[in-house]
Amino acid sequence: MFPRAVMEGSSSENTRSEKIEKMKKVQEKSAKKKRSKEEQEEEEQKDVEVFIFNNKVSEEEEEEDGDLSDSEDSVFSGLEDSGSDSDEDDEEKEEKEEDNDEGLKEEQKQAQQEDEEEEEEEEEGVTEEKEDEYKHDSSDEEDIRNTVGNIPMEWYKDFPHIGYDLDGKKIYKPIRNKDELDDFLDKMENPDYWRTVQDKQTGSDVVLSDEQVQLVKRLQMGQFGDVNFNEYQPQVEFFSQDVMLHPVTNRPADKRSFIPSLLEKEKVSKLVHAIKMGWIKPRRDDQDTRGRYYDLWASEDTSILAKHKMHLPAPKIRLPGHHESYNPPPEYMFTDEERALWEQQDPADRKFPFVPRSFSSLRHVPAFPRFIHERFERCLDLYLCPRQRKMRVNVNPEDLIPKLPKPKDLQPFPTTQSLVYRGHTGLVRSISVSPSGQWLASGSDDGSVRFWEVCSSRCMKTIQVGGPVKSVAWNPNPSVCLLAVALDSAVLILSPALADRQVVSSSERLLSSQQETELMEGASIVTWSDAEGEELNQGIRLKIQHPKAVQQVTWHAKGDYLASVMPDHSSHLQVLIHQVSRRRSQNPFRKNKGLVQSVSFHPVRPYFFVATQRSVRIYNLVKQEMTKKLQANSKWISSMAVHPAGDHVICGSYDCRLSWFDLDLSTKPYKMLRHHKKAVRGVAYHRLYPLFASASDDGSVIVCHGTVYNDLLQNPLIVPVKVLRGHVITHDLGVLDVTFHPTQPWVFSSGADATIRLFT
Repeated sequence: MFPRAVMEGSSSENTRSEKIEKMKKVQEKSAKKKRSKEEQEEEEQKDVEVFIFNNKVSEEEEEEDGDLSDSEDSVFSGLEDSGSDSDEDDEEKEEKEEDNDEGLKEEQKQAQQEDEEEEEEEEEGVTEEKEDEYKHDSSDEEDIRNTVGNIPMEWYKDFPHIGYDLDGKKIYKPIRNKDELDDFLDKMENPDYWRTVQDKQTGSDVVLSDEQVQLVKRLQMGQFGDVNFNEYQPQVEFFSQDVMLHPVTNRPADKRSFIPSLLEKEKVSKLVHAIKMGWIKPRRDDQDTRGRYYDLWASEDTSILAKHKMHLPAPKIRLPGHHESYNPPPEYMFTDEERALWEQQDPADRKFPFVPRSFSSLRHVPAFPRFIHERFERCLDLYLCPRQRKMRVNVNPEDLIPKLPKPKDLQPFPTTQSLVYRGHTGLVRSISVSPSGQWLASGSDDGSVRFWEVCSSRCMKTIQVGGPVKSVAWNPNPSVCLLAVALDSAVLILSPALADRQVVSSSERLLSSQQETELMEGASIVTWSDAEGEELNQGIRLKIQHPKAVQQVTWHAKGDYLASVMPDHSSHLQVLIHQVSRRRSQNPFRKNKGLVQSVSFHPVRPYFFVATQRSVRIYNLVKQEMTKKLQANSKWISSMAVHPAGDHVICGSYDCRLSWFDLDLSTKPYKMLRHHKKAVRGVAYHRLYPLFASASDDGSVIVCHGTVYNDLLQNPLIVPVKVLRGHVITHDLGVLDVTFHPTQPWVFSSGADATIRLFT
């Protein structure tokens, strides 16, 4: 009995220790559960909001589903198994050990009740989680709920659904009733608006976490997605010259590596068969190589090719001369100076490739040192001889010259000098012909203005103005007889009274009008005054005082307006337009566009031409704007003339050029004439005939025929017809001005030799 009691005591102690250990395990499990729940609640606060697709799911199911995660899954499944095992063990031990302490039983029962309650809750959660496992499971790469596949979501933009679930049912797009105002309010109130993006596959909004935002920023900056990735880590040299202990790959050799290849066997058999049949010749016969190289010109004399028209003979060697003789004549021998010069010259520039030498007999002649070099050059001549005959293009030089009409067919034009008008003692800078063509006015540096009769070259009247005359211009209106004279800083209006009484009276009426009281722009700069005393007796009627020296005057076609030019770099006051009938002046320009050289009115339209040093500007006087700018391509424009039709302009320049502009064609010169050798001083168009002339410092006047066609597709015909000479060059100055007769094909020219010449 004693041993049995001992055994029962020991067994009871073992059961107690086992129960105590089990209680400790249960307490640890309950503590772990509490910790896992607390951790789960913290993670739920940090995690991204779960996408909601089915609007039919109730709020309670969403909360229960939201409480579950993969971590709980594993914990609950482990607890469930452990709880069921412990229950079975406890029941068996309770049946065997009924005599144990009551205190331990009560504690064990309470712990069991707590375990059973927790296990029931866990089983309910596990069953619910198993039901919704595939409904809310998601991955980083794609949402498995939308099983439409990896296709562009743009295909569903016109459909109400966005994909299909696992059961094949349509997944409808979430209702988005946000307008621009709601979006703006959300932008201002929602702090996570900037990190909210739309998922194209599900159509819902996703708030990016801080880690995802940092990842996007790194990718935008061109960095690697992983922060810990080192792009500059040392490279591992797998294949190097050092013999490694272990191989890179320890794969055993294939069987085919030591078995003969069947494909190679087939190829070799085919090659052997082709060699046997003679299709492939492995060795070239010696007979074929013998005839490959031959002398191209060996039998050219007896060959048929020598008689061919396109036969190319071999280049022949130049025959030897006297200087190559072993005993040349003394005149072929080099002197010391010639020898020194020959040695200094380049080998390619030498007349002879050797120095002539004289020997008394042929036995004394040594071997030629340049023999191998000469043979080599001969071989080069034969080797580099062209094998193709170049057809020489036989072009007649006369065909390259444009076919122009003969000058006889372009008559009439001035050819001979008819009259010389003498009387001035200084340079005659400017001349002008009256509209009737009967009178000629000239201004000179001797301070006088002279009126000449054209037909008789008689000086009808001389007016002393008291200074060098820069320019004279006759009024183009035939109903008045007035002359404008540019003198220093004044413009004089003369009435020479070289017409009938009716014309003289109309001229006086035009000049007798009073000055307007309105102050125009330029009225304070220019002073209008009537001539008095001796000036009035000479024929001076008006005096327009300018602030600067006047270089040119020109009239409008109707004869009421007068333009004056005062070249000055520093001021915009360079051109003034005067109205004689109202005695008012105005400055048409407010800005300085360059140094003005010449101005002219359009003969028909309200256009005004202003020539500066390198360009010609055309202004519309009605619209008061610039319409076109002509580039003369010359350094300094000296003079300008407008065609009577108004569509063409010629400009003379101090760099010996004459530019013809076609206003309908381009802003660049249509034709550039370089016939003169010195500066071009003056250019002029004829009013009726297709003629234009240019005067130069070389003492010549070149008359050209210039026909302008009405057809815009046909270019003007420009032909130089005559060079007129007669003026004497004085102080490097030749012809200073040129103008045409208004009705006859005559041209007047004034020169530095104080003469005026008429060419008819």
